[in-house]
Order: sequence, then structure tokens, then C-alpha cells
Amino acid sequence: MKIIESTDAAQAHVRERRAKSVLVPTMGALHRGHLELIRVAREHAGKDGEVAVSIFVNPLQFEPGSDFEKYPRPEFADEKFCENAGVNLLLRPREMYFDDRSVYVEETRLSEGLCGAARPGHFRGVCTVVAKLGLSATGNHPAHGARPEFSGRNHRRADGA
Repeated sequence: MKIIESTDAAQAHVRERRAKSVLVPTMGALHRGHLELIRVAREHAGKDGEVAVSIFVNPLQFEPGSDFEKYPRPEFADEKFCENAGVNLLLRPREMYFDDRSVYVEETRLSEGLCGAARPGHFRGVCTVVAKLGLSATGNHPAHGARPEFSGRNHRRADGA
């Protein structure tokens, strides 16, 4: 399993890659649900394709003063989880945003019926990081989960599908 820790290195990897690649974007603390997404990613990538997992605890998904600092970051356990799951590429960028960022991806309709009202900025953070991962380092096809009523539809919109 190859481990990449910068978006520049990820972009170089994408330029060199010839096989189909499927991304499973996560914030880490991997569990059985992620294992199922990795399995689905493998199905879509095919035997010669690449399964990539990104782990990035996205500060844009947290409200100011919330639990961002407390979010679990079991780096070694996540790495072993990915190895055991047959992941080809672990993308673990240390940073995704410039301090003076001014561009975001925002979904305003689908999140209304979800927890968007109670978590201002959360879905903007999700959409932004998925778009950035898609543009900088990811596979041809992302695999999403967790909130079936939101994730798939919203991420497809953020991915341009």
C-alpha cells in the first residue's frame, strides 16, 4: 500500500496512474461501514484497478468551538485497517486549505431536511473537501456512505455528476 501525505504528491500519482481508481473519502477512525465502502470500491475498480482511501479530519465540517480537536485520529490503526482491507493507496494529506481560502462548494437544498440547520457550515465543508479531493488526488469514481439520503446525491452533485 502506498501512502501519500500531500496533495502535490497525490497529483503526481494521478498523472502516473494508468488504471481505474476509486476513492473512499473518510475522516479516519475507520470501522465496518468503511470496510463495506472499500469492498464496493474494489468491485468498481476491478482486479487491475486502484482503491484509494483518503483520511482527512476536515476542519470545515466542524463549527467554531466544537469538537474538532477531540475528533479521534488513530493513524496507526487506520493504516493497518487499510492494509488489511487491500487498499492500494492511502491519501493522508496534512493540509487541504490555504489560510486565505475564499472558494467553497455549497449545497443548499438537500441538507435542509437533514442536520444542516443544526450544524451550519457542515455540509459546505463536506462538499468542499470532496470536490478538492476529487480535483487534486482522487480516483475516477468516489464511493460514499453514512447518510444514504444525503451523501450519494450530494457528493454526485459536488463531483459534477
